[in-house]
Amino acid sequence: MSHREMNEILYNSRRKSYNKIPTERNEMSIKLKLSVIAVALAMGNLAQAADSLDEVVVTAPQSTEPLTVKTDPKKPRQPVPAHDGADYLKTIPGFSVIRKGGTDGDPVFRGMAGSRINVLMNGENIMGGCGGRMDPPTAYVFPAAYDSITVLKGPQSVVHGAGSSAAVVMFDQINDRAETGFHGDAALTVGSFGRHDEVLSGRLGAESAYARVDATRTQAGDYKDGAGNAVRSNYKRWSGNAALGWTPDADTKVEVSTAKSDGYAAYADRAMDGIKFTRENLGLKFDKKHISSLVDRIEAQVYYNYIDHVMDNFTLRPFAAASYMVNNPDRKTTGGRLATTLLLGEATKATIGVDNQTNIHTLRTGMSMAMGGSAAAANSAYLNAARVEDMLFKQTGVFGETTHVVSEKDRVVAGLRVDFHEAHDSRTAAASSTAGQTDKTTLKSYFGRYEMDRESNEGTTYVGLGHAERSPDYWERKATSVSGSTAVLNSSFFVKPEKTTQLDIGTSWRAGEVTTSVSAFYGKVTDYILMKWINQVPNTAQARNVNVTTMGGEADMTYRLSDAWQSNLTLAYVHATNDTDNKPLAQQPPLELRLGANYDDKTFLFGALLRAVAAQNSYDVGSGNIVAYGMDYGRTGGFSVFSLNGGWHAAKSVLVTAGVDNVFNKQYSEALSRGFGGAVSGYTMPTNTRISEMGRNAWVKANFDF
Repeated sequence: MSHREMNEILYNSRRKSYNKIPTERNEMSIKLKLSVIAVALAMGNLAQAADSLDEVVVTAPQSTEPLTVKTDPKKPRQPVPAHDGADYLKTIPGFSVIRKGGTDGDPVFRGMAGSRINVLMNGENIMGGCGGRMDPPTAYVFPAAYDSITVLKGPQSVVHGAGSSAAVVMFDQINDRAETGFHGDAALTVGSFGRHDEVLSGRLGAESAYARVDATRTQAGDYKDGAGNAVRSNYKRWSGNAALGWTPDADTKVEVSTAKSDGYAAYADRAMDGIKFTRENLGLKFDKKHISSLVDRIEAQVYYNYIDHVMDNFTLRPFAAASYMVNNPDRKTTGGRLATTLLLGEATKATIGVDNQTNIHTLRTGMSMAMGGSAAAANSAYLNAARVEDMLFKQTGVFGETTHVVSEKDRVVAGLRVDFHEAHDSRTAAASSTAGQTDKTTLKSYFGRYEMDRESNEGTTYVGLGHAERSPDYWERKATSVSGSTAVLNSSFFVKPEKTTQLDIGTSWRAGEVTTSVSAFYGKVTDYILMKWINQVPNTAQARNVNVTTMGGEADMTYRLSDAWQSNLTLAYVHATNDTDNKPLAQQPPLELRLGANYDDKTFLFGALLRAVAAQNSYDVGSGNIVAYGMDYGRTGGFSVFSLNGGWHAAKSVLVTAGVDNVFNKQYSEALSRGFGGAVSGYTMPTNTRISEMGRNAWVKANFDF
C-alpha cells in the first residue's frame, strides 16, 4: 500500500475518530475501506499485468513515490540488457555498472558500490562468494523470473536490513490469491553475437492455494566492439524457481519456495573465468493481515541461500600460465525476519521487527604446475581438499518505522534501527595478522522525512535526513598488504565501520501532458572505506578510512505529445570528494543524459534512444572499490550511443519487438569499466585499458501472455 493510499485511510478514519468509538459499525466501515483498497490494488496489479506487453522501456522507469522507483523486468527494453540484475538496474537513473565483460557487473548507485547497496531477492539477502567480486549478488538475479524491481534511494528506510546507506534494491515475485486458474507468460530473445534467452513462467491459482514455476536460460558468445575487436564475454546461465502457497482466507498466506541456478562466464578483465555459479535456496514465509484494530499485519520469513562458485584459468581459455589453478569459494547464508504493522492512534502506522543473519565463507583451492601437471590434476586437487572457513559473520537488528498522517496531504515518516554485528577472522596466522580475532560492533541507523502531496494527487514533495552505519563487508575486511619483506599479510579486518549522513530532497508533479520527477542529495560519510590497489598487482590491496562529501541527483521527464507519441528525458549526476586526502573520490560515474522518443498506437510501436555520457575528469589513479583492481586509471572521454527499436502487437497477448543498439557502431568504454587483465590469445586489447563495450547489436524479442 502506498503512502498516499494510507493517507486516505488514516486521515478519513481520524476525522471519524473510529479508535475513540470502536463500535461495530465503525469496524465494519474500516474493514470495508481496507477491502475496497485491497480490491483496487489487486485490480491495479492485474491491469499492470495486462499492460505488460504494451511498451518498450527505452529511457528509464519513472519515480512515482518519494525516493522510490519501480519497474517491470518482464517488459522489453533498450539497450537489450544481459541476463543479470546489474544490467537491468543501469536503466534506472543514478545507477552505473562496473563492467567486466559480457555479464556479472557490479551495480553502483550514486557513486556507491558493494554492500552499500542492499540487494534482496523476495526479501532474502544473498551474498557473493568470489574474493575478486566475480559474482556480486546481482549475478544470481535472473530478472525475467521476477515481477517487479523496486529501488529505495538513500538511507531513508530501516525495515529492509542493515547498512543500506546508498539504496535498497528488491527483486520480487508477486503471488496473488486473486489470480485463480492458470496463467503463463513466456519470452524468447535472439540477437547478435550468439545471444539467445528463453523464459517460461506458469502460475496455477485456486481459492485456497497456488503454485508457481519460473525457468530461465540465457547464452551469449564473445561480442565485438565498434572497432571490430573481439572481447572475451561469452556466458551461459540457467535458473529455476518454484513456490507453493496456502491461502486459507483472503488475509492469510503461507509460502514455501526453492530456487536453483548455475552457469559459466568468461571475463575480459582477469586471469581466470567463472566455470560454476551454483545457487541453492529454500525459503518459508508467513503473512497475516487485518488481525485486529491494533495489529494490522504480521510477517515472518526464514531462508537459506548457498553459493558454490568455481573459477579456473584453463577451462574457458587456452592455458598459458605457470600453473593450472582452481579456486572454489562458497558462502552459506541463513536468516530470518519478523515484523508487525500496528495502527496506533488515529493517524499513525508503525512497523516494528527484528531480523537476523549468519553467513560463513570458506575457500578451497587446487593447483598443478604446468611442467608435468594437468587440468585434471588441478581439478582433483581442489575436489579432494577440505573447505576451510576464512570468515564468519553474524548480525541481529531491531527496527521500527512509523508513518504519521498530519493532514489529508501531509505526513511524516521516521525510523530507527540498531544492529549488533560480529565478524570473526578464521584465517591462519600465515594469511592474516588478525587471525583468530573477533570484531563486535553495535551500529545505529535512523531517518526522518516530511512528505506533502500536491493538490489533486498531481505529485509529491519531500525532504528527508537519514543516517546509516555500515559494518565492513567480507571484501573490505579481507584486504591485505605486504609489509616490507615479511610473509605475514597486514589485515584490514578491523577497518572502522562506515557512517553516512545524507539529506534527500525531491519533488514530482504532473502538469497537463508533462510528468516530471527531480531528486537531489547531499551527504557526509565519516570513515568511508576506500580501497587502494598499489602497483595494480595482487596482495597489495589496502582498505582504509577517509572522510567523504558526496552530492548529486536525478531527474526524469515525460512529455506526451499525443495519444501515441511521447518523449522522455533522464539525467543523473554525482560528485564526490575525498576530504581526508583533498582529492576526488575514486570510481565516480560521469554526468549521463538519456533522451528517448516513443510511438505506440496499440498495433505498432517505435522508439529511439540517445545516451550521452560526459567525460570524467575527476579520478584518483589506483584507488577504487572492492572489485578486484576496480580502480581509476585516469581520465575517460565522453561518448554518445544511438539505438532504435520497433514492435508489433501481433495479438492482445503477443508482442514482437526488434531493435538495433549502438546503430553507428561506436567504439567506447564506460568510465567504471574494469581494465583488461590476463591477456588471452586472439584478443587484441592491451592489459590495464578499459574494456570496450559492444558494437552494433541487433536483437528480436517475442513476449507471450497466455
